Amino acid sequence: MAADYYNILGVDRKASKDDIKKAFRKLAHQYHPDKKGGNTDKFKEVNEAYTVLSDDQKRAQYDMYGQAFAGSQTGQAGSGFSGNWQDFSGFDFSQFTGGGGFQGAEGFDLGDIFGEFFGGSRRRETKRGRDISVDIEIAFEDAVFGIERTLLLNKVSVCQVCNGSGAKKGTDMTDCKTCNGKGKFREMKRSIFGSVEVSRTCDTCGGSGKVPKEKCDFCNGSGILKQEEEIKIKIPTGIDNGEMIRLSGAGEAVKGGQAGDLYIKTHVKKHKIFRKEGEDLVMNLDIKLSDALLGAEYDIHTLDGLSKLKIPEGINTGDILQIKGKGVPTQGRGRGDILAHIKVSLPKKLGKQAREIVQKLKEEGL
Repeated sequence: MAADYYNILGVDRKASKDDIKKAFRKLAHQYHPDKKGGNTDKFKEVNEAYTVLSDDQKRAQYDMYGQAFAGSQTGQAGSGFSGNWQDFSGFDFSQFTGGGGFQGAEGFDLGDIFGEFFGGSRRRETKRGRDISVDIEIAFEDAVFGIERTLLLNKVSVCQVCNGSGAKKGTDMTDCKTCNGKGKFREMKRSIFGSVEVSRTCDTCGGSGKVPKEKCDFCNGSGILKQEEEIKIKIPTGIDNGEMIRLSGAGEAVKGGQAGDLYIKTHVKKHKIFRKEGEDLVMNLDIKLSDALLGAEYDIHTLDGLSKLKIPEGINTGDILQIKGKGVPTQGRGRGDILAHIKVSLPKKLGKQAREIVQKLKEEGL
């Protein structure tokens, strides 16, 4: 009969975590092997039940797939299973332990076991090198127009002498003695189902089945080594501050597997005039009161040089003027614009003549 974790601890299915903990402590004290009258098997059973029910995620999965969990505890190798079993090959058991698989009381991985039994041929993850993250600072102009930069990184890379083979130039390759040239080997693994045979990639040859008769002197046969490497990166046009660029395969290398990725976080320096808003460059423009009343023409320092901006008569603070085609380059759509936010600067003090002029304007209702 399938084991029931709730019955083992003697608690209700709606029991709180505190109730579960109290029940476990009581039973663990009762069955502890070091105590007189203790029971090793019972102690393991209680410990296993508490391990699942004390963890919210494991408990939720047990409540959902309880028959699979419980039935597997009593099933011995060759004894078969009862009930309507589903295909667990697509189920991700990594959530039980934050990505490390569900580790049972004997140290087995349910991800491997369920893959072997219910998935038929469980797809195994390829060995992968470590990802690298770096920060770079670029000028505002380079963020707008894009630029190519070269980074010098000290990281684990493929050996340039042997191109990752680990072999001395001109030497022959021979079958790996660890795996007998197969690139992988099978091993017996204890599980909740009994002893299970699983396939493992050979660490000696990295899965190739071949090793060099003479090792590369530069990397000592490993095919990889830590060294300085220049990497060219292309900063795209219009990149924003804090935006991340990913270079696939430019991270650290690993023997017999795929290199990790390189993540570049960009920090754009502030510009003294402009700020970027999408495809447009935005600026604040202070103009004199007389220019706001009568109109004028201003020279604007854009990222491409000087451009003329016509100030129309009667413009107000808060109005926006546009310089077309001088903003951020866009893919297939030309360029954005420069948007000048107008602020009319009022004089803090008027001279006698200016005051008389303003007084006349006031008398005219202006």
